[in-house]
Amino acid sequence: MPKDITLRQLRYFSAAARSGRLSMAATDEHVSQSAITNAVLALEAQLGVRLFDRHPHGVTLTPEGHRFHLRAREVLDTLEDALREPGFQRYALRGSVRIAASYTVLGYFLPDLLARFRKRYPDVVLELVDMDRPAIEAAVASGEMELGVALLSNMEKRQRFGHHVLVKSRRQLWTAAGHPLLERPAPTLADIAGHPYILLEMDEGEQSTLGYWQAHGLRPDIAFRTRSMEALRGLVAHGFGVTMLSDMVYRPWSLEGRKIEAVPIADAVPAMEAGLLWHPRAALARPAEAFRQFMIYACGT
Repeated sequence: MPKDITLRQLRYFSAAARSGRLSMAATDEHVSQSAITNAVLALEAQLGVRLFDRHPHGVTLTPEGHRFHLRAREVLDTLEDALREPGFQRYALRGSVRIAASYTVLGYFLPDLLARFRKRYPDVVLELVDMDRPAIEAAVASGEMELGVALLSNMEKRQRFGHHVLVKSRRQLWTAAGHPLLERPAPTLADIAGHPYILLEMDEGEQSTLGYWQAHGLRPDIAFRTRSMEALRGLVAHGFGVTMLSDMVYRPWSLEGRKIEAVPIADAVPAMEAGLLWHPRAALARPAEAFRQFMIYACGT
């Protein structure tokens, strides 16, 4: 059992896993790329497994790396929680919070954060409702919901609400292993337009996708449309087409165990932004304010 793994190694490894590129991880952590590389190599040597597959365009987690990343994030998140809020507040709060959230943030962003909040405030009840973004806006505006968590990048007039961006998740190209586009270090949208495209229609996916394609004067060659993320993963992994989605929802494997590659895109494609909404004039009750502050601090924004 390795005893000399450091928090710095875990942090550098997590940054590489999150960004998919050692150079970007180095920028995020304000260190040299060699510091990130050495931390990852040391971890792999101590654990006796390969944590990343290396590619010309970056790195992707191996199955062992994915499992280790989940554990490493638990360690880092627990430490962050302990340092960011005094312990005496932890058990003093009681009540409930009414929260509306959309499909994507419920499935891929919120669960871990909700578990951490519940651990810190065990006597606060989370009343969570699944809504699409327009319904979330209406519910927050009417006071039916105290807080909303949604894709702010899909909002046209977010200034109507109190809001805070919690995460900006870059969009990348997803392909099957061995796809011709992987031969390019960073394909352009024009390159991608020459291949069948799988369009995700969930959570206003069609509107946001076609928006940034049209901004470049291009249109994808749509071969399939689906509202199922797992169906999309399977189609991409089996080579039926490519897609462009955010790192938040990326997983390196389909349900059948086939590899899915993620590649940076050369053209400027906007990041997906997820964040909080609240009524701009209504004062939040203490449990709701505690949840709002926790989300801001936990996401480091």
